[in-house]
Amino acid sequence: MYGNGQAPIFILKDGVQRTRGRSAQSNNIAAAKAVADAVRSTLGPKGMDKMLVDSMGDVVITNDGATILKEMDIEHPAAKMIIEVAKTQEQHCYDGTTTAVVLAGELLKRSEDLIEQNVHPTVICEGFRLAAEKAVGCLESHEISTQNDDKVLMEVAKTSLTGKSAGAVKSFLADICVRAVNSVGTIDDGERIVDLSDIKVEKRQGGSIKDSTLVDGIILDKERVHAGMPRSISGVKVALINSAIEVKKTEVDAKIQITDPSMLASFLDEEENYIRGLVDKINASGANVVVCQKGIDDLAQHYMSKVGIFAIRRAKKSDMEALSKATSGRVVTTIDDLTSDDLGIAAKVEERKIGESNMTFFTGCPEAKSVSVLLRGGTEHVVDEIRRAFDDAVGVVSVAWEDGAVLTGGGSVLAALSRDLRAYAESIGGREQMAIEAFASALEIVPRTLAENAGLDPVTTIIELRKSHADGKAFSGINVEDGGVMDMRAANVLEPLRVVEQAIQSATETAIMILRIDDVISSKGVSGGDMMGGMDDFHM
Repeated sequence: MYGNGQAPIFILKDGVQRTRGRSAQSNNIAAAKAVADAVRSTLGPKGMDKMLVDSMGDVVITNDGATILKEMDIEHPAAKMIIEVAKTQEQHCYDGTTTAVVLAGELLKRSEDLIEQNVHPTVICEGFRLAAEKAVGCLESHEISTQNDDKVLMEVAKTSLTGKSAGAVKSFLADICVRAVNSVGTIDDGERIVDLSDIKVEKRQGGSIKDSTLVDGIILDKERVHAGMPRSISGVKVALINSAIEVKKTEVDAKIQITDPSMLASFLDEEENYIRGLVDKINASGANVVVCQKGIDDLAQHYMSKVGIFAIRRAKKSDMEALSKATSGRVVTTIDDLTSDDLGIAAKVEERKIGESNMTFFTGCPEAKSVSVLLRGGTEHVVDEIRRAFDDAVGVVSVAWEDGAVLTGGGSVLAALSRDLRAYAESIGGREQMAIEAFASALEIVPRTLAENAGLDPVTTIIELRKSHADGKAFSGINVEDGGVMDMRAANVLEPLRVVEQAIQSATETAIMILRIDDVISSKGVSGGDMMGGMDDFHM
């Protein structure tokens, strides 16, 4: 920086890089576009998968946008902001991550064209803000009520699973999703709530996807502690204990001096009596199943097996909470306090061999607000991808169940919004009109990408789609199977309202944030050129 004709005055440290004006904007926009391009090919039912290999050599194969972006090691600060879009989308709606990222990338691409036409970024931001508000406001006119109909929820789940590796068995998995959400959903003062933590998911390698099951109760990845214990018990009364069933260690260092063999015998007898006393207390309460969060002494295991108690040790805290919910039992911290009132009830507990190891099933819980899903698959990678697909599907079903409203998919709603916004732009006028029109064009990126990924001609398809919407067919979307356009409602391609709403909002906010940056000061010594140099990594 220069003073009044004096020598330059440096206000930044050595090594600090600064990029200003157009070059900073184009840098950031290029980074954001590169991220969007990285996930673009995964969009839709005909989307492809990505193989991600980390520094340890671990492999992840997925087409879930959020997972891809999470696993990619990204340096560029603007690219990181795009990843935040995917994270937000995943947290709130469980699906639509790729849509949100692709939309943010396209908004920035369109705004770059406007900047080159000397439209000020602030004007573009204002136009985008108006367009997003209008688009979200118009969504209500396109919504379809679910009427709490399981068939509608099934179709929502199937749409979410289409195009993933679990797509071959989508009807089977969709049924499990809907049953699980219906089991745990509650209506409180007219408000519909689904707590997904009540749906416990266990995955196990071996068998086929069709071997996956929904259990009305809880599955623990544990086995009984002693072979002499019964493998299965009916009419279960379960004690949930949060303390070790063994001789307690003293708080301070203590030493016992034994000078005589009879003293040793009496010491061991006393230890034995103490353990037996603990087991007797558990038995007296009427419990025939014990789930302990801590350890169980070998001697205690022996006594429990003699009286026919089924015991599990070192259960996870989350498992204890899930069991407490499902069986209506209370977790006790000391065995002395255990009474019959603290016991949970279930119809049956049994140990089953699943794959290589044993698992314990608690079934027939009367007030069960907890269910478990056991997912199976041929290999570890398959099971992991099934798990990701299932989490997305059960998430969108829960969102549709809570909101009671869905939209048609296949790019139909975004094409309709694009048409609405073009009409709206004309009423606004001024330079903002250009920004709103750019926003309307950007929304068409989703149907365009769906067509591209399906191997269709994107230009012809988009023209056909626009014509169909102009003729008043508001549910028209991309037919990825046969090409052309079809009625998405008739084809039962449905997605939750919240997914589209959140995608539009978060993509717009991020695009506005990146557009408003005209100065990047990097203290890491990373030059603008270096930042862009790392962009090759994105092109997959």
